[in-house]
Amino acid sequence: MKLNRSQLAKYLDHTMLKPEATATMIDQTVQEAIKYRTASVCVNPYWVKRVHQELNGTGVNTCTVIGFPLGATSTASKVFEARQAIKDGADELDMVINIGELKAKHDDAVMADIRAVADAVHQEQRILKVIIETALLTDEEKIRACKLTIAGQADFVKTSTGFSSSGAQVADVELMRQTVGDEIKVKAAGGIHSYNEALAMIEAGADRLGVSASVKILNEAQE
Repeated sequence: MKLNRSQLAKYLDHTMLKPEATATMIDQTVQEAIKYRTASVCVNPYWVKRVHQELNGTGVNTCTVIGFPLGATSTASKVFEARQAIKDGADELDMVINIGELKAKHDDAVMADIRAVADAVHQEQRILKVIIETALLTDEEKIRACKLTIAGQADFVKTSTGFSSSGAQVADVELMRQTVGDEIKVKAAGGIHSYNEALAMIEAGADRLGVSASVKILNEAQE
């Protein structure tokens, strides 16, 4: 597979989720996304209003994170956070599942958590991606998490926050794609630093990539 720069850009959520991100760093991320026409800019909820205003009319979406990075906030908190982010201008929301409840096999609780956020997001015709944090899961748990993401009526299942012990792995993306089929989409995130790594994730079945190294990756691609 070969993708040119503009083709590859459409797969990328250009990401700035560092806790020390300043307004200047956020603005630079936005300008890079506009220049390269990435799918979205992904930032922490505090920055959503600013990013939405800067992206208005560019065709680049505003993406944010919910219950991030641990997933261990209450469902009510996640729903409130999602609704506030949408008011501030978020088009896409990436929520973290309750990982402990998944590992405890409390699948109904995991699904209900996803479904509550999905309902809030879909009421406003926005997109929900569900982060399952693959680095912390067995293959059996990854499969179960994918199935619960479908049952919760989310739009994507996503590998990682980028804040755990490791990020996206090709084998995990392949397993996730095999599990969800065409029912929902797959996003790979965390540790994708080169053009070849990005292509490997897409070839494995990823529909979207969360990357902070977008500029480097896209400069390695041929226009």
